Amino acid sequence: MKTMTCNQLGGACDLKFQAESFDEIAELSKKHGMEMFQAGDEDHLKAMMKMKEQKSAPGAMAEWLDGKRKEFDALPD
Repeated sequence: MKTMTCNQLGGACDLKFQAESFDEIAELSKKHGMEMFQAGDEDHLKAMMKMKEQKSAPGAMAEWLDGKRKEFDALPD
């Protein structure tokens, strides 16, 4: 079981997600992001806009995901 925070995944808080795989942790982060979006959380909305801008270039999203997957894989169990 590995742990990453919302902040480590591009979010705006220190909420911890725990999962066995990167895909699982990404899904937990996505769910949290949707909850924060629906709640209108200003800090998370700002983080989402920043991520959207950073990932608008062709291939940027795949590169970002690859980097986060490697970061996850390097974490201790």
